[in-house]
Amino acid sequence: MITVTSTQNPAALSDYDSRWPLRAEQLLTGIREALRGLPGASGAVYDHIGSTSVPGLAAKPFVDLQVRMLPLPSDAALAERLRPLGYRRAQGSRPDSPGVDRDIPRGDRQVSDDVWAKSLFVHDDGVILHVRRSDSPWGEYTVWFRDWLRAHPQERERYERLKRHLSAQNAGKPDYDDYTRAKTVFFDEAQERFEEWAAVDHAEPESS
Repeated sequence: MITVTSTQNPAALSDYDSRWPLRAEQLLTGIREALRGLPGASGAVYDHIGSTSVPGLAAKPFVDLQVRMLPLPSDAALAERLRPLGYRRAQGSRPDSPGVDRDIPRGDRQVSDDVWAKSLFVHDDGVILHVRRSDSPWGEYTVWFRDWLRAHPQERERYERLKRHLSAQNAGKPDYDDYTRAKTVFFDEAQERFEEWAAVDHAEPESS
């Protein structure tokens, strides 16, 4: 997605910045306006996701945003609306970069293969925009995982320790794809617990 020179750490982390949520809110407002009128836009959900959405959690300084809508617009339709805001369709730093054209299927839910389709856009100002179908399990998982980390400080701290370890391991690499894949170990281990928590304490995903 974002490539750096080999002398840098592509997975370098920054301490949590309390300005990240406000920035995300402002960016989502602009995206909401840009997508107005597209089929499915009136019922779309706009989320701040990823590590920058969890207070106190160190993160790569890229704000992750998510739009969940149905039907999923074509790349061309999205690019036409988002290009004036400075977004461009991500191509991935490798042919198999995760999460660029579709999400890796996960979870026990029985769904059709096409629900994993997505469009990924990036902005040179450190923004990553995931556009998913409203019925994508990944769309729910990202929000549940975010809110579970917010509600469980010990899990947030454990996740940060792993992220810092993996960040150090990826210093000098040309991209952060290996870092992204390695983090899924924590996500895999936590999934059953955050799904159970969401079912009991968080039945309706909260957008922010």
